[in-house]
Amino acid sequence: MNPPCLQRRHIGLLAAALLSGCATVPGPASAQRGLLPDFADLAERVLPAVVNIAVTAEQTATQLPPELRGTPLERYFRDRLRNRRQEVSGAGSGFVIDPTGYIVTNNHVVGSATRVVVALQDGTELAARVVGTDELTDLALLKVEPRVPLAAVSWGSSSTTRVGSWVLAAGNPFGLGGTITSGIVSARGREIGAGPFDDFIQTDAAINPGNSGGPLFNAAGEVIGINTAIYSPSGASAGIGFATPSDLARPVIEQLRRDGRVERGWLGVSVQDLVPEDGRAARRGVLVAGIERNSPAGRAGLRQGDVVVAINGDRVETSRALVRTVAAVAPGQTIRLTVLREGRERELPVQVGRRPGQG
Repeated sequence: MNPPCLQRRHIGLLAAALLSGCATVPGPASAQRGLLPDFADLAERVLPAVVNIAVTAEQTATQLPPELRGTPLERYFRDRLRNRRQEVSGAGSGFVIDPTGYIVTNNHVVGSATRVVVALQDGTELAARVVGTDELTDLALLKVEPRVPLAAVSWGSSSTTRVGSWVLAAGNPFGLGGTITSGIVSARGREIGAGPFDDFIQTDAAINPGNSGGPLFNAAGEVIGINTAIYSPSGASAGIGFATPSDLARPVIEQLRRDGRVERGWLGVSVQDLVPEDGRAARRGVLVAGIERNSPAGRAGLRQGDVVVAINGDRVETSRALVRTVAAVAPGQTIRLTVLREGRERELPVQVGRRPGQG
């Protein structure tokens, strides 16, 4: 420890330096510039490609007031409401991926819309047609016919995104118009019960109603996700938002653009993860819990109780991984399943079918 006289001397020298202007001590503004990013240039570059989406849909007005149920007036009002239709409106966000007018958004934004209007950042409104939708990934592709090429953004790789990386969310929250918020990637690979392809990026960038379908940008201005859902007790942003990763969305959008629909492979089995027994580690693989009649798996000889350990030689350890791998195979192609049955491995060729409800 320095003697008191030396400590006083150091303090005296520092005070003299400050008074003379010889010492440089970073102030709050310069400290912030060194530690926090400035997104102004990035926002200026990407916002012109972010659009607002207004939709109109018709639905049958069949909602009977609860107080009329069971009264003599119930039948009268049901007859009047049966053929009455009403228009409902909604709003969301999207982004341009091609200057010729292709726009990505969420399926739940367009839904069963009878009319879709896209508003650009400069206020221009363009009628849009729905090229195709995919309910399982909640994605949709729209097309407008602009007079001049539109500002567009490019896809980035979500697989290279790291937890803690800065991201920007853009969209149309609460119908206010083009808005951008910043945050970080809070987690990857989140499952929120939305479907078999849950693999969400979680972010604390503010995402609110109306942001659905908007892009999630990395610091390079590339789209690494499509803002899809939020967790919120109040309905407003609670710092927990979810985006569909670009590596999942991009091939879906490419199929929609090419074919207007998405076809996925299907085996016709119900599967579940293996669980440990009596404290012992579980075997690696996926248990076949059931097989649908006349399904591709049934015709190939797969049995209930088989354990699938590999597809085309690549190990598979979870039911979710099996479903995704098979879904990525084009219907009609043959895959090779390695299954464990009665303690022995055997290989079964299976011609993959088309997932029900698709084409």
